Amino acid sequence: MSALTLSGLVEASAERLTQAGVAFGHGTLNAFDEAVWLVLWRLGLPLDTDLDDVAVQQVPPEQQAQVQALIEERITTRKPAAYLTQEAWLQGVSFYIDERAIVPRSLIAEVLADGTIDAWLSDQTTRVLDLCTGNGSLAVLAALAWPEVQVTGADISDDALAVASINVARHDLQERVQLIHSDGLSALPGPFDLILCNPPYVCQASMDALPAEYRAEPELALAGGKDGMDFMRQLFMDAPSRMSENALLVLEIGNEREHFEAAFPNLEVAWLDTSSGDDQVLLITREALLQR
Repeated sequence: MSALTLSGLVEASAERLTQAGVAFGHGTLNAFDEAVWLVLWRLGLPLDTDLDDVAVQQVPPEQQAQVQALIEERITTRKPAAYLTQEAWLQGVSFYIDERAIVPRSLIAEVLADGTIDAWLSDQTTRVLDLCTGNGSLAVLAALAWPEVQVTGADISDDALAVASINVARHDLQERVQLIHSDGLSALPGPFDLILCNPPYVCQASMDALPAEYRAEPELALAGGKDGMDFMRQLFMDAPSRMSENALLVLEIGNEREHFEAAFPNLEVAWLDTSSGDDQVLLITREALLQR
């Protein structure tokens, strides 16, 4: 095996991922970034390692072989890299993840971190619900963003809740984050002052076209029915009775705005800016839900 520097090993790995046609979107958006992640993780180096600083260092053949084996596993299994490393990041916060839960990537994390919705909140915002919590990442981020609130994370999947419990403990939030098994809002009487929800919203046509990496995730967390709005229809009926008078619902709908507006043409919403645009995350007041 020819000698390679660290940067050379990253470049070779990125080229291999590109040639194999793997899909991204679970923490990285391109082959180079994914190669950096996998190479550094496999070598036990910090993920913020400056490749230029150590580019002259030769990677021993046995470590090169370990990296190559990991890259081949990524290609062969088509599993998202996060499932291979069992770690993912959201807004710079580390989370445990495995195949029992969807890889955390919700854009709602951005509006929590940058304070976008803070102006809508008040000192009366003390009870937060993260519905469809998955691995618990939004529940944890909400608790970190607002130290004065109590957070409930709910999901229909016991497997996902088991992963969420690992992350709640990982961030030492057992006293402030409660996890509950619930089909939608059925086991959640509330009232809540803020509901965060990244629900299954992928329409059937999009589900049919998903790359293998997305099919490696629990379908329950993705599939939203023919138009992607099945979960939202029930949510909007149930939510007002679980919300306090001035409560808010922050909802992610991905690329389904057209279907959303067709399904709920009279619902007044506020679209929130994110790195993916201003048509994927929205805010709804309890009053708007009652008037729709």
